[in-house]
Amino acid sequence: MYCVHKTTMGVKATLMQLTVLLLMALAAADQALPGCPSTCGSVSVPYPFGIGVSSVNGKNCFLERNLNLTCKGSTLYTGNVEVMNIDNIKGQMDLNFFVANVCKVGYDNESTKGNKPRLKTAAFTISSTDNKFVSVGCDTYGYLNNFFNQKRYSTGCVTTCDSEEDMLSMQGNGSCTGIGCCHVDIPPGMKNISIRAFSFSNFNSSSDFNNCSYSFVVKNRNYNFSMDHLKHPPFHDGKAPMVVDWTIGKSTCEISEGKSNYACKSNSECENSTTGSGYRCKCKEGYDGNPYLTEGCKDIDECATKKHDCTSDKNCRNEYGHFTCFCRKWQSGNGRREGGCHVRTMVVVGVGIGFIIPLVGIGMLYLTYQKRKLKKLKEKFFQQNGGLILLQKLSRRENTSQTTQIFTDEQLKKATNDFDESKIIGNGGYGTVFKGILDDNKIVAIKKSKKVDGSQKEQFINEVIVLSQINHRNVVKLLGCCLETEIPLLVYEFVENGTLFDFIHTQRKINSETWETRLKIASDVAEALSHLHTGVSIPIIHRDVKTANILLDKNYTGKVSDFGASKLIPLNQTELATMVQGTIGYLDPEYMLTSQLTEKSDVYSFGVVLIELLTGEVPHSFGRLQEKRSLANHFLSFLRNNRLSDVVQFGIEKEENNKDIMEVAILAAKCLRVEGEKRPSMKEVAMELERIRLKEKHPWTNTDQNLEETQHLLYETSSNIYETGNSSNHQYSGYDSMKDHALVALDAGR
Repeated sequence: MYCVHKTTMGVKATLMQLTVLLLMALAAADQALPGCPSTCGSVSVPYPFGIGVSSVNGKNCFLERNLNLTCKGSTLYTGNVEVMNIDNIKGQMDLNFFVANVCKVGYDNESTKGNKPRLKTAAFTISSTDNKFVSVGCDTYGYLNNFFNQKRYSTGCVTTCDSEEDMLSMQGNGSCTGIGCCHVDIPPGMKNISIRAFSFSNFNSSSDFNNCSYSFVVKNRNYNFSMDHLKHPPFHDGKAPMVVDWTIGKSTCEISEGKSNYACKSNSECENSTTGSGYRCKCKEGYDGNPYLTEGCKDIDECATKKHDCTSDKNCRNEYGHFTCFCRKWQSGNGRREGGCHVRTMVVVGVGIGFIIPLVGIGMLYLTYQKRKLKKLKEKFFQQNGGLILLQKLSRRENTSQTTQIFTDEQLKKATNDFDESKIIGNGGYGTVFKGILDDNKIVAIKKSKKVDGSQKEQFINEVIVLSQINHRNVVKLLGCCLETEIPLLVYEFVENGTLFDFIHTQRKINSETWETRLKIASDVAEALSHLHTGVSIPIIHRDVKTANILLDKNYTGKVSDFGASKLIPLNQTELATMVQGTIGYLDPEYMLTSQLTEKSDVYSFGVVLIELLTGEVPHSFGRLQEKRSLANHFLSFLRNNRLSDVVQFGIEKEENNKDIMEVAILAAKCLRVEGEKRPSMKEVAMELERIRLKEKHPWTNTDQNLEETQHLLYETSSNIYETGNSSNHQYSGYDSMKDHALVALDAGR
């Protein structure tokens, strides 16, 4: 008896499963052309996609050649890429695309082997909103290349790490923060893509725990970083899920409509692609189905599906494309009207109602007036703080995935306890910085700028534009802004360990371990400036590089901040004429004399930062003797006379690091050359500092051979270049306007 009952239950479950599968098959068949396969395995194949030709009339099962798919066994392919799902409503398709990799082979420390996945089809665009580009490894940089009109456009990211122990303490599992794993947003419109993964030094610095690099496009929320991925592939089958957008044709709706090959059928409407050429079809409101098939868009019965607002289902009448509500006899007459019908109610009339209604009306009018007044005031502040300029500049941006969050003044007041003075963490040349805690418990730094007048609007907006387009671990990230208050506000990531100026001059760290920390900070800042100069589509000159504008996080990672004076340099210009602006002691002498701003001006200022790290002294002080006022001149004089040890901060130089200190001093001298064109680029400076940091693992030739060059370059430097002004904190201020340009997160093609 028990066995029979159990068998009966099993048969019922099987019948239910078969019924569900049959209904799914019928629904899928209704989406394909007659005689065409409607599924491949568990994946539905809706028209305009198709597989081969129809068994009924021998015609193509697909609308266009690019939409012709292949079914092998139970797996669906477009070309050699596996298709996981097709969405006719969103115009998207889920693919399993190959992961790019490069791995160390052999033991000669020179050989690597890898692949270069490509997706070549003009019909599919990589979705910029549903995917991320990710690179995994500890000696890794990855590119996502887009080929269009025989030109290449690229984005990508870089990740390096020195040891597995550091990874465990700084990164951990689950998150991709830029150490061992980095990610960037994907610019809109990328198609015909290829992916490459590279190694900086053939994994020589990480071979004990990481021998391979991986780069891939992956659907959002479909990848979590794991430390295990440094030793094994992140996806066991070498493929990652990603989303592509698809369109029909290459023309717009307006051009295609009326032509014989127009794809949108009855009861449907056309919408142009927002990511490239072509268009898509969708059923009109009140209809559902496949808009690419004749009679594919079928009427929705709102009454049966309860998608109506009538008094009840019995008062609903379905019609093509919509519904109507009707009333029965007993529902007519005076009373409250609901869902198209009158509902009889008891009407109680009294003096109280006549008294309350006017009061409520007056109150509503007053609240409406106050709300409109507040709205107009916020609009006024928005315009006065440069909001229209910001919107205009953002509208001109192209190929960018970076967005700026707009905060309300209520949010930021709550985060800072109404900007309480106890929340102040710093004051700068352009405003006051408060520590704030948002509703999601995220700690941020909120910059309250000085009141913006007409001459400062574009300077303030320039900082918003510049920072919103930079995504680099050594640059303080701009999270958003608020322009609806009298004083404009900027919201940044919170960097908890103060400034490099405080680290050098207040904390007075002088032990050997701190030399390694100082060298790492210098390398971090050099990488950030190199990225600003060469890693974005339009170069950015910071123009106020100094230790007070370099922040340190809890791991003493250097982050460049305060971009209020920055300039974007158009690609057709190598220099820009501006009014001199910056901080005395760090200012490029060539820039001071000519007012011609170039990337080499930042190089000179960074050279001053290097000698500040070496000596522990401020760059310029009228309180010092005449010959010591300019730290640059003083330092170069001692270096020229082979007395470097006399000027290096006491306690920093040790036997094991004196060669490193000499090499950094030589690099600083190169940065301080008077003629800008003779200075190295920031990219060269960053590479040299990284070489010095890694020298213990990879010995290089003795630096003595560089001393002759050093002697030569030292005599090129100028003296008495800062004998003007009246305060060690004096700044040159000024402003000029320039043309706006859009940025992308990383232009690896440059």
